Amino acid sequence: MRLSLGDKIMQRTIYILLTLMAVIMLYPFWNALVISFNQGSDTALGGVTLWPRVYTFENYYIVFQDHRLLNSFLITVLRTLSGTALSVFFTALLAYGMSKKTLLYRKQYMVFFMVTMFFSGGLIPTYLLIRSLHMLDTFWVLIIPGIISVYNMIVIRTFFAALPDGLEESAKIDGCGNYGIFFKIVIPVSGPVLATIALFTAVGYWNDWFTGAIYITKDPLLPIQTLLRQIMNSNIMTEIGSSNAIALDHMNRNRTVTTKSLTMATMMIATIPIILTYPFLQKYFVKGVLIGSLKE
Repeated sequence: MRLSLGDKIMQRTIYILLTLMAVIMLYPFWNALVISFNQGSDTALGGVTLWPRVYTFENYYIVFQDHRLLNSFLITVLRTLSGTALSVFFTALLAYGMSKKTLLYRKQYMVFFMVTMFFSGGLIPTYLLIRSLHMLDTFWVLIIPGIISVYNMIVIRTFFAALPDGLEESAKIDGCGNYGIFFKIVIPVSGPVLATIALFTAVGYWNDWFTGAIYITKDPLLPIQTLLRQIMNSNIMTEIGSSNAIALDHMNRNRTVTTKSLTMATMMIATIPIILTYPFLQKYFVKGVLIGSLKE
């Protein structure tokens, strides 16, 4: 079908607008990347926009010399991997039970879960609860409070409910119990939706700074996003590398780094790893969202 002149103009206009929107959204990230590779003292003069003017690895050198940042990065990686695995497992397990029409009080359970999506006990009662469970300043406080997502459960439950009943019936004939059906039948055919939920969960764990800021007071347990926020808020360039004699000596001899350049370098270290996960899960992303949001 041939497009009319008006349709072609409209189509090209939409393409141009989408391209401009993409450029506008990508520019802040690109500019931060450029500043992270530019000499800090030169960046302070202004005018660094699309390409480093004085190219250097010095910012990253000093950042990687600070053991706090490396430790926070390791904590964040461990938190994201373990938290995502546990969250997807328990959320899928809950969703499988909620997908069964024979479950007693199924509607009442669903109402109970839905209420938690819109209302919470508040920060102070939550803090008191975490303290009473002796989870303050522990690694598990970074994982357990957010291990179940009702929204993700609803998406997975919708997918499970749309699976043919014949799959489970044939498994039961072969002698499979509920757990056997879940692990051997349901999970293997749920790859797209579980991969999508895993991506959502991993991004949430990786970008979360609030949990560490509220429940963690020990530096060795701080996630990198929380530490990055502290660096940006306190504006303490001299503390970056102060715990490492090599980095501190380097800063004393060559004062070309600035707070801004170090912050941008840290920001790139905290951002790029999670961005690199998207290409690996992209093929599941759209399919998983569509399948998990529609029913028959």
